[in-house]
Amino acid sequence: MAPPEVGTEAPDFTLPDQNNQQVTLSSFRGQRNVLVVFYPFAFSGICTGELCAVRDAIGSFQNDNAQVLGVSADHVFALKAWALDEGYQFPLLSDYWPHGEIATRYGVFDRDRGMAVRGTFLVDKAGMVRYAEVNAPGESRDPDRWKRELAALG
Repeated sequence: MAPPEVGTEAPDFTLPDQNNQQVTLSSFRGQRNVLVVFYPFAFSGICTGELCAVRDAIGSFQNDNAQVLGVSADHVFALKAWALDEGYQFPLLSDYWPHGEIATRYGVFDRDRGMAVRGTFLVDKAGMVRYAEVNAPGESRDPDRWKRELAALG
């Protein structure tokens, strides 16, 4: 599947977070814009750097107007350990089973490697994709760009 295009409705999903609590994308409709950040693996260098940048400026990514959701095909136990290790205070969602199903819907699952590639989607309060970026494994993203995109939505 191809990634959802800007101006189209974001595929809805429900996944467990690092605390094994179910999080549904559409539950934020009408309330917050949502930055959905797919990443390959917990504890990997580039992923840690990107999500630490979010952690260190959390007020720009998660506030009354915005919510950040990290998504990988890692198991919830790995995500819990990583969140505790790095001090992440935002949901890390597990697309572990069926393995990569949500990443596949977003066109960012690498079946050969069993991981999500670096896909970033900004979903507005109406559930529409307003920003989309897909980077190859090993190609880091710029979280400052995400801040600017979130700020532009207001």
